[in-house]
Amino acid sequence: MKKAIVAKKIGMTQIFDQETGEQIPVTVLEAGPCVVTQVKTVDHDGYSAVQVGFGEIREKLVNKPDKGQFAKAGVEVMRLLQELKLDNSADYKVGDVIKADMFAVGDKIDASGVSKGKGYQGAIHRHGFGRGPMKHGSKYHRSAGSLNSSTSPGRVYKGKKLAGHMGAVERTVQNLEVVRVDAEQNLILVKGSVPGPKKAVITIVSSVKA
Repeated sequence: MKKAIVAKKIGMTQIFDQETGEQIPVTVLEAGPCVVTQVKTVDHDGYSAVQVGFGEIREKLVNKPDKGQFAKAGVEVMRLLQELKLDNSADYKVGDVIKADMFAVGDKIDASGVSKGKGYQGAIHRHGFGRGPMKHGSKYHRSAGSLNSSTSPGRVYKGKKLAGHMGAVERTVQNLEVVRVDAEQNLILVKGSVPGPKKAVITIVSSVKA
């Protein structure tokens, strides 16, 4: 069954397997609680999904359109509204709460989020280019090198790897394993790393490769 939830990245730590003593690097995610604010149906919307709210926020920081959606659903305002496609979307009702215990130890998931922003970076850092000679008057050290092919076509090809903005793009890490679930504190521990800095919003869904 396809499962999904919205989470906040708390950070990384390590745990130990009680049977083998193996050290396991994990990412701690605060998954939910997500309150259902709207149920999408095939008859009315053309597809099946649930819209959920996640995260605390002061009411004065929420814009009028979102306030209207929360008021219509009869729930408190939240920081984020997001749609989740679930196999059993029709079973949910407005006001229902989706919690971390939706997932279990051993589940395979895909984690999506916005990667860390690195700002403006050169070609060596951004694309892994090698540097030029560092002695005897060389003026080519960390430059990108030749850009085009002489007079024909006489321009830089689209997609040329150059310096520029790095990071802050949507990324998905697939086939991660859930190693621990704390239902009381709404925490999910995932083996390995997920995109984004601390406090980043992460969408967790059942792995497409599982």
